[in-house]
Amino acid sequence: MEWYVYQKGSSPIRKVSRRGRFRPKRNLMIACFILVVAGLLWCAAVFNLINNAETSAPMTKSDAGIILGMSMWGDEPSPGLKERLDYGLKLYNEGMFSRIIVSGGLDKADYKYTEGQGMRNYLVAHGVPDEAILMENESTSTYENLKFSQKIMQQEEMTSAVIITHTFHGRRALEIAREFGYVSPQLGLTESQTMSMLKYKTREILAYTEWKIQQLSM
Repeated sequence: MEWYVYQKGSSPIRKVSRRGRFRPKRNLMIACFILVVAGLLWCAAVFNLINNAETSAPMTKSDAGIILGMSMWGDEPSPGLKERLDYGLKLYNEGMFSRIIVSGGLDKADYKYTEGQGMRNYLVAHGVPDEAILMENESTSTYENLKFSQKIMQQEEMTSAVIITHTFHGRRALEIAREFGYVSPQLGLTESQTMSMLKYKTREILAYTEWKIQQLSM
């Protein structure tokens, strides 16, 4: 329906469509719908990538195993971090590498140990010689874990590594390692029996998205 605006004693000066008055709102709703659908499709694609990460097979012997840090619970590694450490121990005892890099900074100011220090203590208590462990205790993210661990590898003239973490974390860790120029990095992935996968996979979708945005800005 159309309506007219008149001035006294003159012909119409403006013609307005009621349908046109609603067009901006309709366009906004369409744009929002498209953004929501695109977001859901992106989340589904990332979820699929996360779930498809696998341990390298066959795994070849490397110079080092890099165990990526996770939270400490006071003076002890959290249950999730213990899972990574136990899997790293398994690979070490199988002879997949002769040295272990533990990587992770301080979780809280009042904690006695950094993640790296707590991981080192755990490995030594489980039979790994102290001289076989190299520690990085400054990192606060996966990106820094792999960046600072690579510096240790270069200082020690090591060229190959197995990156040890949880399955849901493997895809992002591998992509970051490749971005830094790791030579044929391998993955050693363990499933968690102690953590909520709904929580951690949701967080990983967000973290992976942040990583891709960071990658675009490099």
